[in-house]
Amino acid sequence: MSKKDVFYNEAEKLYIQDQLTISEIESRLRVCEKTIRTWKAKGSWDEKKRRYLQERSSFHEELYSFSRTLMKKIQEDWEAGEKVDAGRLYTLTRMLPMITKVKDYEDVKALKEKDTTVKGLTEDIIKNIEKEVLGIE
Repeated sequence: MSKKDVFYNEAEKLYIQDQLTISEIESRLRVCEKTIRTWKAKGSWDEKKRRYLQERSSFHEELYSFSRTLMKKIQEDWEAGEKVDAGRLYTLTRMLPMITKVKDYEDVKALKEKDTTVKGLTEDIIKNIEKEVLGIE
């Protein structure tokens, strides 16, 4: 099996979904940086990453837009003296609190994903330094 067969999908996931840099992927998978850059270019990872981030962050915006459209239609009917369907009013009143909940959820999830990226010296790096530099085993 080639490196591509073994590591390509994992490297792509780490880059697109987990938001790791090429250097971080290189150290995690132990694959040459040049190889990862080639995969990134041929696989259009930047475009996939852009679409992934856009889809992930836009649900609350879509919900907001839908609620706003519904509210405008209700207001137009109201001002025209037409009977406003109770189902539409109920839907609107149920959706408004959900917009903030969805936005809060997306913000918390994005923050958690950002915090999971390990920064600084990990235990493995410290052990490696102790072994190779300091000669401690």
